[in-house]
Amino acid sequence: MNKIESLTPRQIVVELDKYIIGQGDAKRNVAIALRNRIRRMMVKSDIQRDIVPNNILMIGSTGVGKTEIARRLAKIAQAPFTKVEASKFTEVGYVGRDVESMVRDLVEQSVHLVREVKNEAVKARAAEAVEEQILDILIPPVKGAGFRTTPVTANADDEPSDDSELNERTRERFREKLRNGELDDRKVEVNVKSAPPVGVGMIGNGMMDDASMQGLQDMISGMMPKRTKKRKVSIAEARKILLEEEVAKLVDFDEVKEEAIKLAENNGIIFIDEIDKVASKSGKNGGGPDVSREGVQRDLLPIVEGSAVNTKYGVINTDHVLFIAAGAFHVSKPSDLIPELQGRFPIRVELQSLTQEDFSRILREPKNALTKQYQALFDAEQVSLEFNDEAIEEIARIAFLINQEVENIGARRLHTVMSHLLNDFLFDVPDTIEPNSKIMVTKEMVQERLSTLVKNRDLSQYIL
Repeated sequence: MNKIESLTPRQIVVELDKYIIGQGDAKRNVAIALRNRIRRMMVKSDIQRDIVPNNILMIGSTGVGKTEIARRLAKIAQAPFTKVEASKFTEVGYVGRDVESMVRDLVEQSVHLVREVKNEAVKARAAEAVEEQILDILIPPVKGAGFRTTPVTANADDEPSDDSELNERTRERFREKLRNGELDDRKVEVNVKSAPPVGVGMIGNGMMDDASMQGLQDMISGMMPKRTKKRKVSIAEARKILLEEEVAKLVDFDEVKEEAIKLAENNGIIFIDEIDKVASKSGKNGGGPDVSREGVQRDLLPIVEGSAVNTKYGVINTDHVLFIAAGAFHVSKPSDLIPELQGRFPIRVELQSLTQEDFSRILREPKNALTKQYQALFDAEQVSLEFNDEAIEEIARIAFLINQEVENIGARRLHTVMSHLLNDFLFDVPDTIEPNSKIMVTKEMVQERLSTLVKNRDLSQYIL
């Protein structure tokens, strides 16, 4: 059993806790949803096909962690993940993005994941082949010498018996230098494949979907002769270029496509944000100049219910894709969605607004906390940045206060406040603030630098 399959719901929540503060109810529900997918794959009987995921509807204002929970869940599961905004879609018959594009995006992500794993598996073999290619450029093999299966082991003091042995010894010396990085800056000439430019953008304008357009472009590209051009690059750069080409030769792309479709069907997660924007306000259809909101919902319905979608890599069935929808639902309510779509999101989770204490914890605890991100930026310039406890409490208090007075944008407000607090320092490094300096952020400094944000409401309303 691999690491992902051994993760229990409790362990999944612990992993989410490393990056997201609070929202225990939402974490529990997504952890159960993820574990249920693992359980389904363990089921041996025919009922496995009938076990469908319980899609989740997250309700909460912006900046409370809806997207982050879904994104981190996908990383924990090492699953293909795509995020879309429901408001980008338009009803069938209108010019705009069609709902099937989200499934095609998911398959693209899946192909990328599978290809990375396959590439890693053949990288060692590809590196050996690249080494030989670079050696052939530096020390061309002697013609008619034949293929030598073992390297020459004669002593360096021995006279070489013929040109081929001398050539082999020279190659071995250069191989050692190559592996030690001694030749990385040396320039060599390599043949690089250059794809011919294909301009078919106008062919299907308004008449063809993304998959058809991409398929047509791939077909035309495949028919065009592959051109190569010589480039003079350093050996370090040549190694990268040749490694990519060699890895592509060793990986069977048909196998990648097959595995990617399977991975997307069984493990894929699609996060539909702003679902409340396509809900009909107060039970009325969105008529007038706007594209019908109900029409978009009806287009979403078959994808969420489970349907076959054609992609350039093959047909994917969405029956077992996990859909997580999210929205603030300030104006509309979840009950304003059409009943059929409501039924496809049986698990509803309400995320709580963030408190001042939550802000304080967000600045301290997560692995990628904003304070740690800024410390890393200053460390890159050999400048030490420290926050005392009172300063962090004051930053949290001011961020919470601005959210109450202007617009509640949740944890995103911390980005505004931290940027306003530290921008002057970031500008002065390294010109005025030299390397090996230390900056200590105190409560007094926070109050002095952020007082204008709190006092001037007219200014604050223009700052996100």
